[in-house]
Amino acid sequence: MPAPERLPAPGVSATGELEELLARGELTVVGRIREASNAVLLCTVAFGGLSADCVYKPVKGERPLWDFPDGNLAQREVAAYLVSEATGWGLVPPTVLRDGPYGEGMVQLWIGPGESGEPGGEDTGDEDTGDEDTGDGESGGGLLALVEGEEAGEGWKPVALADVGEGRTALLVHADDPRLRRLAVLDAVINNGDRKGGHLLPAPDGRLYGIDHGVTFHREDKLRTLLWGWAGEPLTEEAREVLTALAARLADGEPLATRLAELITPVELAAVRARVADLLRTGVHPQPSGQWPAIPWPPV
Repeated sequence: MPAPERLPAPGVSATGELEELLARGELTVVGRIREASNAVLLCTVAFGGLSADCVYKPVKGERPLWDFPDGNLAQREVAAYLVSEATGWGLVPPTVLRDGPYGEGMVQLWIGPGESGEPGGEDTGDEDTGDEDTGDGESGGGLLALVEGEEAGEGWKPVALADVGEGRTALLVHADDPRLRRLAVLDAVINNGDRKGGHLLPAPDGRLYGIDHGVTFHREDKLRTLLWGWAGEPLTEEAREVLTALAARLADGEPLATRLAELITPVELAAVRARVADLLRTGVHPQPSGQWPAIPWPPV
């Protein structure tokens, strides 16, 4: 029997084909990321002569969160993917909810070195795939950096001063990149409580993906992110158009709203609609509320 044909990153192959592969394919566990806070298994998935690398997060491996008593993280990951797809920006890798070797869980296309070979290998350590930067220089795929002084520099947006040890501080900055700006808008919509540097995955084809969306969709403001560089600035015309279309897709009876209602609570769905409406009303990127830590810890 010939070996299954391997599919490349989502930007190359049709999203629907990838979703079918992830949803119906045979999952084979090849490794585990030990240091992740929840069970994260690296797998291959094969179906209909095609195969790909993926991440499988079984619900049974989730640690309970006191402030997310309803549903599970896997459902929220899928909900984040659906909202991302509705924007047309494709910022979240194809993600499905399905049964697997350890029960129901989230299965997501692997983005990274494993696209052309085995995914990462066994027991690879930290789930974050970005490189932590403990001194000066760039990290997070070249999208984040620590710089001396109080000026971000051309092409960068300031976030906050960071303690880099030995009594030294540096300015944490992120790239003034339209891909990151779109992701900042998506995070505001889904109320992402954990946008770390290691969750930013630049793909070989130039696209940018965000991963780890289990801590999302809370009805209260929980936005914690490294992408505060545009806080208070006007939304782009593109973002306003996308949010207007998204608001329509979130209306009662629309396919997106119907599917989201199966994954998050009615109160949380109402909060999504309210956040989209608020973004359109104010016309600016949100700012930290001051009632919740604005930056996740650790930040990478």
